[in-house]
Amino acid sequence: MTESIRADDQGATDAPRAKIRRLEHEEMMELLGRNHVARLAYCYRNRVGIAPVHYVHAGNWLYGRTSAGEKLEAVRTNWWVAVAVDEIAGMFDWRSVVVRGGFYLLTPDGPPESREQWEEALREVRRLVPETFTDRDPTPGRTVLFGVAIQEISGIESSI
Repeated sequence: MTESIRADDQGATDAPRAKIRRLEHEEMMELLGRNHVARLAYCYRNRVGIAPVHYVHAGNWLYGRTSAGEKLEAVRTNWWVAVAVDEIAGMFDWRSVVVRGGFYLLTPDGPPESREQWEEALREVRRLVPETFTDRDPTPGRTVLFGVAIQEISGIESSI
């Protein structure tokens, strides 16, 4: 006959326990500023899609570039997206921020305010990749400039 052993019989109560806490607004904004790769979640044809994207954080916006494909088809009919950014040092040592907001396709055409936002987005993206939209562009297939408005933000952290 085998004997069952409870976790607390093995001294597990002495083991450090992970602590989860909500991040403050400033901490979330700093995390967005430190990182430049995120996962963009969107709804398309009754399912959720997730795609990695490069981004730059500027004020209440995340700006980035992408190429034609499913995510652009999706945001034309449902512009509400989520963006997740993580910093992971270990299984119980991580931070995660989720942004929810509208996905906007930016173009230099249109009224002056549209052109101004396109120029701001281009300036910000060039902080990350100075060659953006030049002959030396490392990702010339990414022809679409976009912005995600930070309308909701949440963040959590795990530590021991």
